[in-house]
Amino acid sequence: MRVLVVGAGAIGGYFGGRMLQAGQDITFLVRPRRAAELASAGLVIKSPNGDVTLKNPPTVQADRLNETFDVVLLSCKAYDLEDAIISFAPAVGPQTSIIPLLNGMLHLDILDRRFGRERVLGGLCAIAATLNDKREVVQLAPMQSLIFGERDGGSSERVRAIAEVVKSGNFSGTASENILQDMWEKWVFLASLAATTSLMRASLGNILAAPRGKDFVLGIFDECKAVAAAEGYPPRAPFLERSLAMLTTEGSPLTASMFRDIKAGLPVEADHVIGDLIARGEAAKVPVPRLHTAYTHLKAYERERA
Repeated sequence: MRVLVVGAGAIGGYFGGRMLQAGQDITFLVRPRRAAELASAGLVIKSPNGDVTLKNPPTVQADRLNETFDVVLLSCKAYDLEDAIISFAPAVGPQTSIIPLLNGMLHLDILDRRFGRERVLGGLCAIAATLNDKREVVQLAPMQSLIFGERDGGSSERVRAIAEVVKSGNFSGTASENILQDMWEKWVFLASLAATTSLMRASLGNILAAPRGKDFVLGIFDECKAVAAAEGYPPRAPFLERSLAMLTTEGSPLTASMFRDIKAGLPVEADHVIGDLIARGEAAKVPVPRLHTAYTHLKAYERERA
């Protein structure tokens, strides 16, 4: 099975690299600068789960992409989605499956319109990783999972075939029969963490230690849960238990990548992660005043950055 990984940054580089390490047929769609880096130093992964340097990983650039692949693993940021679609579109044939690892749900509508719903699976990943100044993929914590599945639920022949490839990597690769539920639950947690730490410009531990900090964190979480429930995906008990434990741990250094992007002066996924959640809440007449405040803050940041 031939897999095209769109991008070789922290996410695509890690999961694609682990599958390549396992001997799978992986090609990275990259820009010229990244292609030169990989040709020179290889794809370097620094990880609590084992370091590896993959010499001369297979790469292709958009202007030379002229063949189709069985799977496209899409790991870009939401604000790069339109450009990414243009770059990998030639790789999508009648039997190609696209697995997007973007946050939220808005990207599914965009991909469906461009390629057809039948080609777009659901997907998500959980990993803390970054590129360091040497352009190496650095995994910051042991967690590493990639989950995908048919959006209508259940299993299928193509999902089972992809699962054989994914589970060969040195990470938790799983086919889910309830992928939309999984995606919604990740969105609820991510939006809660992003809205809270980005708005307050602080870690969870410091927010919780502030007057009424815990009330604010739980209030954001409640709004996100309410939107998910109104959309038909009320979070399940195990997820709620795990999330509440993480969101209320005193002294926690946890922050969202969105907050770290703000500190670095980088673009943020304000519309995709927070704005779309607000839009769905308003359509369902779910009040989300705290999310509105966080969204206003993020949009103000975007204007200031511009």
